[in-house]
Amino acid sequence: MLGSIGGRQPATKVETRRPTKVDAAPTGGRSGWPGGPGTLGDMIVVENLTKRYGPHPAVDDVSFRCEPGTVTGFLGPNGAGKSTTMRMICGLTAPTAGRATVSGHPYRELPNPGREVGVLLDASAQHSGRTGREALTLSAYTMGLDKREVAAKLDLVGLNAVAAKRRVKAYSLGMRQRLGLAQAMLGDPRVLILDEPANGLDPEGIFWMRGLLRDFADRGGTVLLSSHLLREVEAVADRLVVIGGGRIVAQGDKDELLAGGGTVVRARDGAALRRALEAADLTAADSADGLLVQADAEAVGQAAADAGVALAELRPAGSGGLEQLFLTLTAGESTKEAVR
Repeated sequence: MLGSIGGRQPATKVETRRPTKVDAAPTGGRSGWPGGPGTLGDMIVVENLTKRYGPHPAVDDVSFRCEPGTVTGFLGPNGAGKSTTMRMICGLTAPTAGRATVSGHPYRELPNPGREVGVLLDASAQHSGRTGREALTLSAYTMGLDKREVAAKLDLVGLNAVAAKRRVKAYSLGMRQRLGLAQAMLGDPRVLILDEPANGLDPEGIFWMRGLLRDFADRGGTVLLSSHLLREVEAVADRLVVIGGGRIVAQGDKDELLAGGGTVVRARDGAALRRALEAADLTAADSADGLLVQADAEAVGQAAADAGVALAELRPAGSGGLEQLFLTLTAGESTKEAVR
């Protein structure tokens, strides 16, 4: 683990799931460790979540779930709806339609939410006039926690005694992120919801955070992680949810999504091709080269032939890692958001 810091500073779906790892959890305490593991019933469930601002949908009919024992990477271009979705899960933004639950309940209905779900959405939102220790002590008091948890979590995130006595306004962004992680994990929650938690961390700090989140999940915890650092997400995530233009464009097991499965297909009459695929119960997502269909080329070609659609291109999708998958699935979305 990294030492202390003080002086400087329409969707493609793959339903394969990893087995949960709750049997790896140690005993002791409410949950057995800092950031304790959950049980099979502890998860995040998002059902048809929608948020509109006037006529514009920021989030459009989004559904996914995060299982215990897994890290779910939540990816998308800037303005795609990631942060809005996370705010709705945490009860900070009211949805226009749909619902989200944590451990089977809406966040606002949890009697002591900090003991169930740890949240880090904006590290810069911390009270700048308090010291790091004061910020955690106040949170511990509101959650009914022993003040010894404050020292334990400061140690967990690598903020030493000198750093803990400094006011938050003197913290670097990386130190604020560490303090935010300490606050999220203060109540030994079963679930973590983190929006860009690696912002401001140096490479060593990013590596440390990866190990922290991986250990949390391996002990049965549930993690929903949004990040623009695709390589880090690829290294730590078990499952991926990709959003573009407010809609889910792909979700499933990371290894399955990165295996290069599926078919790229293109036709001059794109609308007719979509109708043909829908008639054959094949779901397609926009890609840079046409449509990406989670089916083999034979099935896609047959669907087009049955509908009399002439194809301009039909080939297996290649694999270029998470970066290539991301660019393929979200092609053009950044430009759309910029001109919206």
